[in-house]
Amino acid sequence: MNFSIFKTGPRFFISGLLGLFVIQTPVFGYVPLDRIIAVVNEDVIMLSELEAQIRTVRGQIQQQGAQLPPPSILERQVLDRLIQNRIQLQLAAQSGIKVNDELLNRTISNIAAENQVSLSQFREILESDGYSYEKFREDIRNEITLTQLRKRQVENRIIVTEKEIDNFLANQEFQGTFQAEIRLSHILLSLPQAATNEEIEQVKLLANQVREDLLAGGDFAETAKTVSDGGNAKNGGDLGWRKTDDVPSLFADYIPEMAKGDISEPIQSPSGFHIIKITDVKSDEQNIVEQTLARHILIKADQLTTLEQAHEKILQLKLRLDNGDDFALLAKGNSDDTVSAANGGELGWSTPGQFVPEFERTMEKLGPGEISEPFKTNFGWHIVQVLDRRQYDNTESVKRAKARAAIRNRKLNEAMQNWTRRLRDEAYVEYRLDDI
Repeated sequence: MNFSIFKTGPRFFISGLLGLFVIQTPVFGYVPLDRIIAVVNEDVIMLSELEAQIRTVRGQIQQQGAQLPPPSILERQVLDRLIQNRIQLQLAAQSGIKVNDELLNRTISNIAAENQVSLSQFREILESDGYSYEKFREDIRNEITLTQLRKRQVENRIIVTEKEIDNFLANQEFQGTFQAEIRLSHILLSLPQAATNEEIEQVKLLANQVREDLLAGGDFAETAKTVSDGGNAKNGGDLGWRKTDDVPSLFADYIPEMAKGDISEPIQSPSGFHIIKITDVKSDEQNIVEQTLARHILIKADQLTTLEQAHEKILQLKLRLDNGDDFALLAKGNSDDTVSAANGGELGWSTPGQFVPEFERTMEKLGPGEISEPFKTNFGWHIVQVLDRRQYDNTESVKRAKARAAIRNRKLNEAMQNWTRRLRDEAYVEYRLDDI
């Protein structure tokens, strides 16, 4: 759950919390009558909750520049979302899921820190915008609760087998899932609404002439800035990097036959004639990484050993290494990492990102044979020695990791939909919107 969503200032952050049930206090002297608009099992949803959530959703849609759905549709969508969350919160309570104040406080502190404000400043921002800090705390508590419930009920039950990955790779490689990413540029020569046949022919002739000029060496980006009616014209028609599946369907039939630098023939649509170019390609076929073979000694603090005592012990071990003692023997006799200690402290070949950042930063600074000074991570005090480095083709591992993620996401989406639908079918829900 990522709450670091300050984009255009604190007020955008507030309006972006779609999942939260924030209720604003009217700024005028009157308080409108509240009423029940839905019964969910033995709980109720009030009109004030619905109206507050609609304001939140409407604000975010407007921030994104998207078109608002009709009020009646938006109202029903938001109410259904509130009902869904209420059902899940009820199940969480029945399942004994509770979010203690320590976790809640840590989460809110992280929200403030990620947005580069202090906790007191964050609270002031909320209250200056009319939001109750205590209500915000409960909203965050509910979000954490729902996340824990969904993990327990759905996410943790998703299993991806090696056979599924093998089948996925066999099928998807044939279909080109692991093709390179492509960077597209686009020119649109638009047609007027209800264009006549003569107008269509005129624009088509112009599109063909533009394409001929481009094939003769014309600069695509400059041409797009000059003649294109597309939304990306000011950026030279750049549509950015896209996977094959992300290419607009209008262009999908043309892309497979094109290579880097190719320019399409004019493609007609109701909005006009389009010309596309593959401006660049990112190969996804090979992934070479630098692997490191290292060994370490770990001294942990525990109930019998304070952090200071652990530090003193690691300093003594470093002194013995400096005096010529064997690293492997010291690791076997002293390291609290029992798995690696049995092998003289060896960690095997590692790829970037495998260890915690503090460990990797220290390891990266060492050459083969060099031993670090003692340093601390959340596991305890370490000494690390780099034994060797190599270039390793990690392509197969990357492909399998991507395949695993794709399969898991597909399974998770299906499982979440089925779970949500089942909870909704088993719940008693009575709508009272028609009484408003």
